[in-house]
Amino acid sequence: MSVEMSKPVPRPGILDIAAYVPGKEHAAGVTRVYKLSSNETPLGASPKAIEAFKAAAGNLERYPDGQALELREAIASVHGLNPANILCGNGSDELLGLLCHVYLGPGDEGIITEHGFLVYKIQIMGAGATPVVVKEKNHTVDVDAILAAVTDKTKIVFIANPGNPTGTYIPVSEIRRLQAGLPKHVVLVLDAAYAEYVRRNDYESGIEVVSSNANVVMTRTFSKAYGLAALRVGWMYAPVEIIDALNRVRGPFNMNAPAIAAGAAAIRDQSFIQEAVSFNQMWIEKLTNALEAIGLKVTPSVANFVLIHFPETDGKRAADADEFLTSRGYILRAVRSYGFPNSLRMSVGPEEANHGVIEALGEFMGRKA
Repeated sequence: MSVEMSKPVPRPGILDIAAYVPGKEHAAGVTRVYKLSSNETPLGASPKAIEAFKAAAGNLERYPDGQALELREAIASVHGLNPANILCGNGSDELLGLLCHVYLGPGDEGIITEHGFLVYKIQIMGAGATPVVVKEKNHTVDVDAILAAVTDKTKIVFIANPGNPTGTYIPVSEIRRLQAGLPKHVVLVLDAAYAEYVRRNDYESGIEVVSSNANVVMTRTFSKAYGLAALRVGWMYAPVEIIDALNRVRGPFNMNAPAIAAGAAAIRDQSFIQEAVSFNQMWIEKLTNALEAIGLKVTPSVANFVLIHFPETDGKRAADADEFLTSRGYILRAVRSYGFPNSLRMSVGPEEANHGVIEALGEFMGRKA
């Protein structure tokens, strides 16, 4: 005999999921606030993207193109890809969720690394599967640890490359070694959200590996270097069989028309992106050197943020620094939930904010910045 429920109850496992908590945005009692907690670009969006967004506002009564063809063709043109291998979504978060929805179920396992993006675990658990967390080495993805964790239950592996919040990366040779060591039915997801910023000869975002394998996908975003975080624009490059499977379950109009138009204009304006990347390269080096000079440890980063580690002394811990900086209008990201209880992640911000944080942390540490 069935037991009558007094109210709707989520299926088992849902209430075990810790909801994602974004970085804070406000500082009480502070006139000027610099939000350096979400890895947003200080240069904003391309003027051409803004113009395209405004133009799209004249047709808000119409449904968007459910295939996002304009955006897919723009991405394909810039990266030399076939549009048939591209799927666009409401941020790359949606695409990560679709992958779990399609390829995972109860009894399956998804592998993630200990400092990986929190959304991976959320989506794996949301699909009813089990997340398997493997250790990193020196804050960097460890291919051997991942391969050692593979079982007959493994169906998907998530790699953030570069990593967030670490800013570290593994070379394409290691990505290829990982793919070669995985069973052919396991989906390898290369989350390259910060790929535009990387300037290393041995780095590859994933396009080459996807092109030569049937079980690898790459996800990208317009929320970082392209400055379209407010519009939620993401894309995936994958084998057509995987694209076909995801298309069967995604929402028919999963992207809005202004986002499609702005994304297409943004990716075609590569000169603007080069300016953003150059600004970032300059400041990553400056921030790293300046913060280390005042006694802080910084994980070497190839992305648009730095992971700052604080000493184990009373009054000089990350929580104290966070409170000190917030009182001065500088909001950084606490990363305890990522396995770094005594660290803060700082996005590269506008010049005045970067100088301000250096000066404030110098004061906090009792040293001249």
